[in-house]
Amino acid sequence: MVSRALIAIVGPTAVGKTELALRLCEEFGGEVISADSRQTYKGMDIGTAKPTVEERRRVPHHLVDLIEPDEGFTLVQYQEKAYEAIDGVLSRGRLPFLVGGTGLYVKALVEGFSVPRVKPNLARRRALMKEARERGAEALHARLKEVDPTAAARIDPQNVQRVVRALEVYEATGQPISRLQRKEPPPYRILKMGLAMERKRLYRRIDERVDRMMGMGLLEEVKRLVEKGYGYHLPAMSGLGYKQLGLYLRGEVDLGEAVRMIKSETRRFVRQQYGWFRLDDETIKWIEVDGDPYAEARAVVEVFLDAFA
Repeated sequence: MVSRALIAIVGPTAVGKTELALRLCEEFGGEVISADSRQTYKGMDIGTAKPTVEERRRVPHHLVDLIEPDEGFTLVQYQEKAYEAIDGVLSRGRLPFLVGGTGLYVKALVEGFSVPRVKPNLARRRALMKEARERGAEALHARLKEVDPTAAARIDPQNVQRVVRALEVYEATGQPISRLQRKEPPPYRILKMGLAMERKRLYRRIDERVDRMMGMGLLEEVKRLVEKGYGYHLPAMSGLGYKQLGLYLRGEVDLGEAVRMIKSETRRFVRQQYGWFRLDDETIKWIEVDGDPYAEARAVVEVFLDAFA
């Protein structure tokens, strides 16, 4: 086993990261560190494609089911828990696999972001979220652009939660979050491996996955969350699937339209993910998925481990 090795498997939603990670973990004695911001929420299983009970029996998973849907979870908290989990896996002589499509989480870990330690101001955060709902996400993003154009260029205007956090940090410190964020590479030997797929084929897989989630009971999952008192305004409930089915439950769209919106928004999210994981990024070993990518991925991991044996 390579000392202090970390393997990151990245790529867009529905490309096949989970199954590949499971097989590689079984082959190389690995454990999965989730890099999916939505899988941290308890009770949000189907819509986040959370690993099943059977998959968790096959391979240990870390950083899933950490918080309730109405609890906050900062990037600092994620970093701390993820580094702790990685070090725990390494201490047991096993190989950590960082797996997920949340680009900010992946980059924060593998590049060692120094995140501003500004405590959440819940009252101010609620006010900014309310402003975004009333005036539109673009208006809030325009305000961020005035005080921190660098951060604004990096953040999708529709990612209201990140826009709010950037404004919150600026208001608390008087400094742009982009200036406060520094990088200090972590003490690991890191292999970044990405899965890519022809876009039309990927979109078909997305449509099939959404249909499969609906068949598994995604609508009932959203209903249960609402019945437990988790409001539609919560960041957790703004995720793909939950937001659109919330519109249906409130009578704002019919079910067919809600499902079409989930598929469309997931495709838009894929385009956003490729902004984080660029195909021309030479630090990522890209594997084009045309059939089963396991043999090629296995060979890449072997070469990486042998280089430091």
